[in-house]
Amino acid sequence: MLSGGQKPVVLVVEDKRDNILLINEILKKEYQVRYATNGEKALETVKRVPPDIILMDVMMPVMDGYEACRRIKEDIALRDIPILFLTAGSDKADEQKGFALGAADFIAKPIHPLILTARIRTHLALRQSRELLMDQNKYLEKEAAKRTRDTFALQEASIMAMAALAETRDHETGEHLQRTKIYIRELADYMRQMKKYETVLTPKKIEFITVSAPLHDIGKVGIPDHILLKPGVLSAEEFEIMKKHTTIGRDAITCAERWMGGANTFLNCAKETAYSHHEKWDGTGYPQGLSGNKIPLSARLMAVSDVYDALTTRRIYKEAIPHKDAVSIIRADSGKHFDPDVVEAFLALQERFREIHAAVGDHAVGLPGQES
Repeated sequence: MLSGGQKPVVLVVEDKRDNILLINEILKKEYQVRYATNGEKALETVKRVPPDIILMDVMMPVMDGYEACRRIKEDIALRDIPILFLTAGSDKADEQKGFALGAADFIAKPIHPLILTARIRTHLALRQSRELLMDQNKYLEKEAAKRTRDTFALQEASIMAMAALAETRDHETGEHLQRTKIYIRELADYMRQMKKYETVLTPKKIEFITVSAPLHDIGKVGIPDHILLKPGVLSAEEFEIMKKHTTIGRDAITCAERWMGGANTFLNCAKETAYSHHEKWDGTGYPQGLSGNKIPLSARLMAVSDVYDALTTRRIYKEAIPHKDAVSIIRADSGKHFDPDVVEAFLALQERFREIHAAVGDHAVGLPGQES
C-alpha cells in the first residue's frame, strides 16, 4: 500500500554518488528519498521497509538492476512496487529484457527533472488505482446492488491513469485524449442510427468503446524519447520503431486483463483500438495490413477521430491546419484510409467536431471569428 498520510517513499538504487545527490535534490520536496548502492542492498532495504516506488540503475556492482528486479517481482509481497529503470543506454533488447522481468518503465540518463517527476507521479497513480480497484472488488461482493456502477467508475479511473502514461511522454497532446473520447462517442451515437449498425452499436458497446478510447496510444510509453519527441520527420528506421506502439499497447492491455482475472469486455475494446487504429480501409495500414470490415469497428471509429485531431492540433513536429482543410482530407480518404460509413457520420457531424475542438484545449484553429 502507498504510504498513508505521509510523503511517498522512493528508493533510489544507484552506485554513483553524484546521481544519488541529483535525484535527491529533484525529489526531496515531494518524496521521502532512500537509497541503496547495489541490487543486493536494495533487496535488503525493500524487504525491511517496502518503498512505494523504486528507481533502479541497470549496471551496478555486486548485483545488477535486472537481477534485483527479478527477485523483487518473485516476492508476492513486493511484486506490485513499480520499478523504473535508469539507463544511459538505448538498446532495445535491454529494454525488452527489463519489461519482461516486470519493470514499469525506463528513464534515460542524463536525468531530466520534469520527465523523472512526471513518470513517478504517473506510476504511483497507477499503483493506487490498482489497489483501489482490488479493495473495491472485495467490497462489491457485499454490495451487489452497486456492483455495475462502482466497477465501471473504477475502470474508467484506471483507464485515465494508464492513459496518463502516454501523455507524460508526448507533451504536445494535452487534451487529445479527452477530445478523441468525445469524438468517438459522437460518431458511434450517429452510426447507431444506420440500420446496419443498430444491433452492433448497442448503448453498452458504445460505452465500452468510449471509455476505453483514451488507451489508444498507451503503447507510446515503450517508444524512446528521441523518437517520440523528435521535432522533425522520422527516418524509415525510426518510423518502424514508432509503429511498434500498436503492439506494445495491445500487450500492455493484455497484461491488465490478466491483473483483472481474465478477459473483460471494455479492455477488449481498448486492446482492439490500441492495436488496430492505424489500419487503413484499403489494407495499406499497420501493424497487420487489415482491410475493410476486418478492421475492428472501434479502431475504424478511432482512425477518423485521431486523424482529425492530429490534423487540427499543433504538434512538436508540425503546425495545425484549419478545420475545413482537415474535413477535405478526411473526405478525400473515404474508402482509402477510412471506413466510408465512418466518414459519412463525420461529415454529418463536422460542425460538432469543430465545436468540441474549440471547447476542449487551447490548440484549436478555425475557431469562431477566425479564418477556417
